[in-house]
Amino acid sequence: MKNKAIFLDRDGVLNVERGEYTYLPEHTKIVDGIGPALSRLQEKGYLFVIVSNQGGIAKGIYGHEDVDAVNGIIENHLREYGVEFKAIYYCPHHPETGKCLCRKPLSLLFERALHRFNIDPALSFMIGDKQRDMDPAEKVGIKGLLIEANTSLSALMKNSDL
Repeated sequence: MKNKAIFLDRDGVLNVERGEYTYLPEHTKIVDGIGPALSRLQEKGYLFVIVSNQGGIAKGIYGHEDVDAVNGIIENHLREYGVEFKAIYYCPHHPETGKCLCRKPLSLLFERALHRFNIDPALSFMIGDKQRDMDPAEKVGIKGLLIEANTSLSALMKNSDL
């Protein structure tokens, strides 16, 4: 039996999009209401996978350890609601420094998760705040749900198939 999953962009969905790179703990502010919303989705049997572009690594602005620190803050906060992520995938590349296959809007990170966790794309969703989050999900058969950055998922959950 295949699993169903919610793929989540990080900045603007889980933590507040600041308009610049979020890579320090003091930059990290969790979006209001995300814990209870994800808890309800987890109760419905969804797995969670974060898929994020982190091009500041390629630009030399921050490192993998900075991404891990911010991700850790998010994970720790959501653990208080019983929420666990199956995986956190991120692309450390940036188009200014070279080409890659993993940066959204390409779909490699989604393909990895689908295979690794036996996920049925037809039963899964991508929640993101930019069209580049929707495009790769839709390429692999995952329904995209575009939200305004930094908004609660509560309204989305009322007005969608979630």
